[in-house]
Amino acid sequence: MPLTMVPTRRVAAETMAEVCREAGAVVRRGGVIAMPTESFYAFGADPWNGTAVERVCALKGRPTGKPILVLLADGHQVAGFARHVPPAARALMDHFWPGPLTIVLPAVSGLPALLTAGTDTIGLRWSACRDLRSILDATGPLTGTSANRSGDAPACAPEEVTRAYGAHLDLLLDAGPTAGGPPSTLVDLTGRPRLLREGAVSAERLRETLARFGESLS
Repeated sequence: MPLTMVPTRRVAAETMAEVCREAGAVVRRGGVIAMPTESFYAFGADPWNGTAVERVCALKGRPTGKPILVLLADGHQVAGFARHVPPAARALMDHFWPGPLTIVLPAVSGLPALLTAGTDTIGLRWSACRDLRSILDATGPLTGTSANRSGDAPACAPEEVTRAYGAHLDLLLDAGPTAGGPPSTLVDLTGRPRLLREGAVSAERLRETLARFGESLS
């Protein structure tokens, strides 16, 4: 049976400017895109648009009560989502960003409830993926949850995204196969540093960095 195709644009040096303009237009009108990250493909939508976030949750079949992280184009955008950045968080950002570390901070008011899942916190990451950073420069911050149904393996190839979602997506940015590997490490810094998920950044490296500032990791 032929695949139901999603509008697709190839990500390459010669097409990047046009691709980013189109992605920005889709996001601004409340659409959902699939985009490459350093590990897997992810669903990107405007994190301030509640309807767009709801669409992301529906595509994933995401359980209620599970927050969605936000990908940033640069570290200066943290202030738009976090009402407080403690010194320990700043230390980890300075050491590991851009990179595969998601930092959970107290959220500003007004974010969609589905994004924060009622936790009053927000997970933020500044990625080292060059293509993704170019996309985010054009779109602004985006949701960063992996482009797969909850419980399924993350998609490393654009064909997997097409097979799973077809025309339910507004745009697929095809950068070819992604590297896969472990997900980002997830650290809660709303209080004392707490490891929620060990991924590409090891707990040992986090502890070494925090120890320089008199902090420990639980």
